[in-house]
Amino acid sequence: MKRSSTRMRTLTATDPRRRALLAGGAIYAGLLLSGVPALAFTVDQARTLIDRAIGEVNSTINSGKSEAAMLKDFEGIFARYADVPTIARSALGPAARSASPAQMTAFTEAFRVYISRKYGRRFREFIGGQIEVTGAQTLKSYFEVTTMAKLRGKAPFEMRWHVSDRSGKELFFNIIIEGVNMLAAERTEIGSMLDRRRGDINALIADLKAI
Repeated sequence: MKRSSTRMRTLTATDPRRRALLAGGAIYAGLLLSGVPALAFTVDQARTLIDRAIGEVNSTINSGKSEAAMLKDFEGIFARYADVPTIARSALGPAARSASPAQMTAFTEAFRVYISRKYGRRFREFIGGQIEVTGAQTLKSYFEVTTMAKLRGKAPFEMRWHVSDRSGKELFFNIIIEGVNMLAAERTEIGSMLDRRRGDINALIADLKAI
């Protein structure tokens, strides 16, 4: 497998980005139990995928559109480039095993809108800035593509995108923004929401739709 020639900084055992990477990797490793092969494509294809996604993000954040219009655009970006079913199942955690197919379908759709708006609002903070791909590497069962966010009046910071084709299509299944791991964070957040509803998945779905 060919590696990108871009040099990646080594992460130490105490680096929060390394802990975030390991947390996301552990969650993803569990999701691989479905038996769908990984890495049927290349690191360069993974980089190209994120380059396209970032191009659309940059276009949206600098479009001058209203917040509502931007969030609608971000819903489309997530639908095209994110493995939403995998992210949703990870977020629901153990409860996904007991959910009916109808519940999983409803939860995944509600989660898709919720997560795209949540991260869409995060990306709106980048208005006037630019995100660019800086490197890519293979991480066992998936690829990691590194990007740098350059914002006006702020120091640049790193974003890492985890990409796989385990769903049958090349998609990203995780983002790490300034050390915050989306898979791990959403599993904690959705788990807490479900606990507050005493494990009622239908109530969780209804509330996600209302956010």
